[in-house]
Amino acid sequence: MEILDTLPLDRTDPFEPPAVLKELQGALHPMTYADGRPGWLVTGYTEARAVLDDPRFSNSTQGGGGAPPIKELMPPEGLTDWVIPPGFFIAMDDPDHSRFRRLLTGHFSMRKMRRLEPRIQEIIDGQLEEMARGGAPADLVQAFALPVPSLVICELLGVPYGDRAHFQDTTARAVNLDNSAEQRGVAHAELMAYLSELVARKRAEPGEDLISELAAGGELAHDELTGVAALLLTAGHETTANMLSLGAFLLLCRPEQAELVRTDPGVAQTAVEELMRYLSITHIGPIRVARADVPLAGRTIKAGETVTISIPAVNRDETRFPDPDRFDVTRQAGAQLGFSHGIHQCLGQQLARLEMRLAYPALLRRFPGLRLAVPAGEVTLRPRATIYGVAALPVTW
Repeated sequence: MEILDTLPLDRTDPFEPPAVLKELQGALHPMTYADGRPGWLVTGYTEARAVLDDPRFSNSTQGGGGAPPIKELMPPEGLTDWVIPPGFFIAMDDPDHSRFRRLLTGHFSMRKMRRLEPRIQEIIDGQLEEMARGGAPADLVQAFALPVPSLVICELLGVPYGDRAHFQDTTARAVNLDNSAEQRGVAHAELMAYLSELVARKRAEPGEDLISELAAGGELAHDELTGVAALLLTAGHETTANMLSLGAFLLLCRPEQAELVRTDPGVAQTAVEELMRYLSITHIGPIRVARADVPLAGRTIKAGETVTISIPAVNRDETRFPDPDRFDVTRQAGAQLGFSHGIHQCLGQQLARLEMRLAYPALLRRFPGLRLAVPAGEVTLRPRATIYGVAALPVTW
């Protein structure tokens, strides 16, 4: 069996998985990671769900035989070398993971999202009006895709209005791949310092926001609550921003599909799931390490071996999604694994869905003549960033 010498990341088509993935036969493939360790790449849908469901696979990066930090395994382009803070529970196993997650689950329920919907719509509409005032052409990333989730997170965390411009600027510098790793590291440090100060303020003067409620509960130490805030910002900002921009790019290249999203209110929900499936921006991981020998796809994952799940491949598995290379916004793709699966399934997935469900139709209705301002082949991609997407998306109308 051929051993992959790296995780396939490079794409010849902005909307298609790396060609190497499409050539692989079977669901499990031996692979050598960037740091030299041997491991496995999972490309089958059923096998991916099995790994994500199995407590014999560790997600921890805190040592003791758990999953190594992603920067040790992958090519370094686009990755920042920063220490995972306390409270960043996405990198923990149970029982630590559950201790944090149970405190947050109720804050991301469907009921809470319905209460947030009018405010999120206001944020989207306001950003579209600001984009219109700025005139064409515009970079959709900077004018719309980045500000919307940033402002929503501000609303959720309780960032004061007077701080939001600084908060957005610091966040943008932290995730901007045009900046050096050192510059992004400085921005990360500034962001953590700001969040720490914000937590202290919320403890002293609580409001009606998530940080205040968690602080009032008294179950989290200061540094833990700061880490939780950092996780919510990281997971809920860059991923949604990249989906908004890359999804808009795809829709502008498929005008018949964009027209359905623009004109048919019932299509918005299925469109979000299909965009998540088809684009699969979480293209590095999830990553797990076997705690014991685990049989999978006719092979044995030995204790201590690292396993990476290729979401782009899994979401194009024809055994789960018939005609998987066809993009269809009316497809019922709710089983896609873009939000992962199992106990680490994305906590904020309903918030992300809501933002996208509101944002795509609003964008296409506000600018019915929206189109690319450059040839599609000139749009700059981010194939080696932790989250796949576009660096900029020049549009006009």
